[in-house]
Amino acid sequence: MSNWLPLTETDRSEMLKELGVDSFEQLIEFVPKDLRISDLNIPDGLNELELMRKTKALAQTNQSTSDFMSYLGAGCYEHFIPSIVNHMLSRGEFYTAYTPYQAEASQGTLQTIFEYQSMMSELTGMDLSNASNYDGASATAEAALLALRHTRRNKILVSKSLHPDYRSTIQTYLSGDDYVIEEINWSEKGFLDQTQLLASLDKEVAALIVQTPNFFGVVEDFEKITEKVHEVGALLVAAVNPISCGLFKGPGQWGADIAVGEGQSLGVPMALGGPALGFFAVKKALMRKIPGRLAGMTTDRNGNRCFTLTLQAREQHIRREKAGSNICTNQALLALAACVYLSAMGKEGVRKVSEYNFRSALYLKEQLSKVKGLEIVFSGTSFNEFVIRSKNVSVSDIQKQLKDFKIFGGVDLGRFYSEFKDCLLICATETKTKEDLDKFVNAMKQILS
Repeated sequence: MSNWLPLTETDRSEMLKELGVDSFEQLIEFVPKDLRISDLNIPDGLNELELMRKTKALAQTNQSTSDFMSYLGAGCYEHFIPSIVNHMLSRGEFYTAYTPYQAEASQGTLQTIFEYQSMMSELTGMDLSNASNYDGASATAEAALLALRHTRRNKILVSKSLHPDYRSTIQTYLSGDDYVIEEINWSEKGFLDQTQLLASLDKEVAALIVQTPNFFGVVEDFEKITEKVHEVGALLVAAVNPISCGLFKGPGQWGADIAVGEGQSLGVPMALGGPALGFFAVKKALMRKIPGRLAGMTTDRNGNRCFTLTLQAREQHIRREKAGSNICTNQALLALAACVYLSAMGKEGVRKVSEYNFRSALYLKEQLSKVKGLEIVFSGTSFNEFVIRSKNVSVSDIQKQLKDFKIFGGVDLGRFYSEFKDCLLICATETKTKEDLDKFVNAMKQILS
């Protein structure tokens, strides 16, 4: 065992002497022999050419969206990414996510963060945005903490149609304190059950956390609900798909206090499910309580425009005992990707992408509703994904047989909700042509027949 450590014989002898033993075997003699590893069975080393061949062979065993047509969604989506995004991300000066404390040496990074914040604020209709969180789930959990601190209450209402990963992360964040989390169910159309919500709203509620489009892809209207939430002094936290804001009202436009979500759709590849970035935007009243960091634009003593971190007093590296959050590092590289994507697409581009997502899912939903053996579960308006139920063929069989058609056939909802064990969450984005959608429908017809 000791032969694998990067030490000389002299180093080992000195260490063993200091420990009061004569050999490595004597050092571990208390470890039962059946628990010891006698042979590490490490293969011989490879030269660079052999290593490249082996790595390539291993990579080719993976099934990716380059080989299969993907209808996967559930929070991680396949979108068109302009080539300029990867070009900018490949620049060495952007590789680190380290906090740019020294503004004079970090003007480029600080400007990209400032531009990202500005565009996310405009996209969501909120007053300001932070420089991103780790992902959508952690951003949502941070929003719950902010609401609890701001209102000094101890109860959070969470829509059960909120992404399951977000809900479990909220549970984890709040598990160490005496907080109450109550889940609100959905109605037959896939909307939040307003009867249950109104019965649960009281003066103990710090926030209601909702999602639109929700985990089932159903677009919800929360304007009236927001009024009810504000009447009891609570906050409304909205998790949104940023692409959908190109077509529907942003959360700031219908009164949400905090907007959070996953920014992966904005120029970040699916990449086996991560990494991604969580966005976090608020109304001005909550500006000093926002977690993470903020970049601001100012002028130097010569009157030149410059950028710097601002409102740092809330961060752990300044006043830990008063910090609202321990989030300090962020996903700056991926926030840069979102910044470049939004800059390249522009308002009109984002709107077109949103429209294509809406129309693709609508067309596929209509066609699948005609397939014998399938039914559409929720009748509410869908954005880029929706739920189908298979009446006769199991979900696992459908997914397995779709692979014969070179198709990733949606997400098994039974993994998240026991009542949907016979259901698939199907996603269609702007990457799918009408021919692609028809191919999927025909494959489903053959499988179900």
